[in-house]
Amino acid sequence: MKREINPGTVLVPCPVVLLSVEGPERPNIITLSWAANVCSKPPTMVVGIRPERHSYNLVKDAGEFVLNIPSVDQIDGTVFAGSKSGKNFDKFSECGFTPIPASKIKAPMIKECPINIECKTREIVPLGAHDLFIAEVVTAHIDESVLDEKGRFDASKTTLFTYLPLNGQYWALGEKLQ
Repeated sequence: MKREINPGTVLVPCPVVLLSVEGPERPNIITLSWAANVCSKPPTMVVGIRPERHSYNLVKDAGEFVLNIPSVDQIDGTVFAGSKSGKNFDKFSECGFTPIPASKIKAPMIKECPINIECKTREIVPLGAHDLFIAEVVTAHIDESVLDEKGRFDASKTTLFTYLPLNGQYWALGEKLQ
C-alpha cells in the first residue's frame, strides 16, 4: 500500500554541488542540492538558490560561478558550507578547501573536488522559495586521477555522494549496476 505524502522535495536522490563564487571581499561557497543538467547543446545547468541566502546576491551580481562536485573526502566541508553563512565565515578557510583559478571565469574552483564546472548565468527565474539560475557551461575540469584509460570519468576511482531531502541525509554512491 502507498501512502500519500507532502508534495515538497520528493525527487530523490539529489546531486550535491559546492557552488563557488567571487565576492567583493572574498570568494564564497554554498552547498546546493537543487542542481541539474537541463540541456546538452548548449550545455546548460540550473541551480536553485533562496533569495535570502548570502550567496544569492553574490551569484546574481557576479553572473558566473563554478559548480564543484565533491567526493566523500569533502563531506565535512560540504556540511559546513551548507549550514553557515559566508557573511560570518571565510568558507574556503574554514572548510580547508583550496581556491584555484578557473580558466574562463573569475570565480575560483575548489582544488579538492574531482569535478569543476564553470558556468555563466543566462537567466534568473523566480519560482517561490527558490530562484532558478539558468547557466551555460563554458568549460569543465576533471581530476586526472578519476579518469579511465580512455579519458572518461571512472566512478570506481572516487566516491561521490548524494543528498536525500526527505530525511536530510547524505549517502555515498556505490556499485555499478550495468
